[in-house]
Amino acid sequence: MHKKSISLTLLALLLVVLVAFPALGQKTYPDGKILIYSTGQPQFRELFYQPSIHRFAPNVDVETVQMETMHAGVQKIAMDNLAGAYKDMPDVIMLDAVGIMNLVDAGLLLDMTDYWTPIADQFVQGAVLDATIDGRVWALPDAVRPQLLFYNAAIFEKYDIDPAMMATFDGYLEAGRLLKERSNGEVYLSYIDPTTYTWRYWGRRGLMPQANARIWDEKGNVVIGEDEGTKLALGFLDQLHSEGLLYRTTMMQPPLYEATDQGKIATFYIGAFWDEFLRKNLTETVGDWRVMNAPIFTEIGTGGAPVSTYFCVVDKGDDTYVDLFLDMWYDFSTNVEERNAWVTEMERLNGPYSNPVALDVLADPFWQEPSAFYGGQSFRKAEADGLANPSPNMTVTPQDNEADGIISAEIEKYVAGEQTMEQAIKNMDRELKLRIGKADMP
Repeated sequence: MHKKSISLTLLALLLVVLVAFPALGQKTYPDGKILIYSTGQPQFRELFYQPSIHRFAPNVDVETVQMETMHAGVQKIAMDNLAGAYKDMPDVIMLDAVGIMNLVDAGLLLDMTDYWTPIADQFVQGAVLDATIDGRVWALPDAVRPQLLFYNAAIFEKYDIDPAMMATFDGYLEAGRLLKERSNGEVYLSYIDPTTYTWRYWGRRGLMPQANARIWDEKGNVVIGEDEGTKLALGFLDQLHSEGLLYRTTMMQPPLYEATDQGKIATFYIGAFWDEFLRKNLTETVGDWRVMNAPIFTEIGTGGAPVSTYFCVVDKGDDTYVDLFLDMWYDFSTNVEERNAWVTEMERLNGPYSNPVALDVLADPFWQEPSAFYGGQSFRKAEADGLANPSPNMTVTPQDNEADGIISAEIEKYVAGEQTMEQAIKNMDRELKLRIGKADMP
């Protein structure tokens, strides 16, 4: 037989074997597990991760450990590294931009640039924006979620108020006034929290970026005290609160959901993640809720700033499962059939999920399907639409975790009635200058 014919025959036989026994064409891994640190409710992710990873390595499992905060996870990794307890460190950690910057500065993350660059065009624009430092990509996108406005359509219909007026913050304020007047003070526009959540959700993730507000200038100097954007953002929050339009209650606790189901709270200006908490905790107002893009400040003109989360591969001197994790991450991101099936299960369980970041998955009709909770509106499509015309996120520095603690403490005193908003801004400016001085700018 001719040598070329023999070679083609052998190639054909090899392809048949690989199709019949696909594991033979995969990299093999030792028995073990991939440890992932994550905030939120990572146990729901395991419902996808376990079968996904077993498609690549049947002898390797995934263990997710819930972090109270991303900052706590960063500190735990740093302490384990300092103590030489490398086996206690996770293989992967979910982080935001601040956490990424901190671990990059510590030399504890693997550079993902070479992996990401060839596949970048498969994902939504800006997917790794907050994970890019000095032109290098240090993490892989998990979610890019917009700021949205959730509202109870039945309340607005009852009091004859057009929700479309809330496209601007001026209209949002007026809607709150009308609700207060026409309900005799029984219905509040939204909420205010006496703890850190007011700064976290109303401030850093909401009004501040939409107002082009700054904590630091381009040289790292503290400017929050005289910054016009800060005055616009926190001044608007002060107006809502001082006019009695915000129901005082702690976020993510039963009294909030009870008040919402009783029709006392009409809207939530908050990130898209709030969907899972509404679906999980509301029973009396199912079908009444709708979603629209975040209001805009007319003098600025941009919508809500998206919040991104990322998976970072920890550099702990052991790359045994790095390629396996990358296979699993790509599978979770781009496998249309499996991702859609997992989301369907999450909705059945009232579990958390977010829109995918892969373009092919987003294009599937599944991501335009209506939701009974939102009265037939497609929440998934509304979330995708909310990414249009985004405001840039606030500049992130390694000092932001400490700065957030200082700023939040002053906001909490304001909510408690111990000081005015003007005094709160003045005090946070002074404390930032005393305790931090100057930030290290990216």
